[in-house]
Amino acid sequence: MTKILVVEDNADLAYGLKNNFEIEGYAVEVVEDGATGLLRARSGEPDLIVLDLMLPELDGYRVLRGLRGEGVNVPVLILTARGEEADKVLGFRLGADDYVTKPFSPKELVARVGALLRRVERAKQVQLRQQFGPISIDADRHVVTVEGEEVRLTAKEFLLLEYLVRHRGRVLSRDLLLSDVWGYQYTGGTRTVDVHVSRLREKIPYLAGALETVKQFGYKLIEP
Repeated sequence: MTKILVVEDNADLAYGLKNNFEIEGYAVEVVEDGATGLLRARSGEPDLIVLDLMLPELDGYRVLRGLRGEGVNVPVLILTARGEEADKVLGFRLGADDYVTKPFSPKELVARVGALLRRVERAKQVQLRQQFGPISIDADRHVVTVEGEEVRLTAKEFLLLEYLVRHRGRVLSRDLLLSDVWGYQYTGGTRTVDVHVSRLREKIPYLAGALETVKQFGYKLIEP
């Protein structure tokens, strides 16, 4: 059974989330502070984490930074009242896979969680290695290496890189990337794509020259 970890200090909201997810057939664990959330994420092996930002003990940003710093690549959906662009950009830079602001539609949240889990599962099921210059992508094991050295990517960074490599040589608009990689009519804005492209270029310097920005449109991965 798919396991969801909800890290939320509002007991009423957490209960509502738990109820909605369990109706869809998920197993749900709720914790009320960031420190416990980080501990359970490390040891409980959840398939997805719904993470508030304003938490006691340890805020959501620090939880996310701790997870990604340790190479824990479980998908993370931030659910928070903090809706400023700077908050969203920071969340994605730290490795969030989706970002939903309160108040929110429970049905939309459940749909986003389902879409994120399906995309991750599809990536796991692909039995194909892809090569782009020194970059090797093993979609079956969800591993990226550059000249034999593993590069740790978040789930969304991996999916974006895999999509770019599969469509190498094509000019891809930001809207297309949002639709095909983020899915479910993602409303976070095209800035989200730019943030993830920037992180890929930082983690894989080879992409700094190979991944071109097409002004006012999107990106193109140049054939090596």
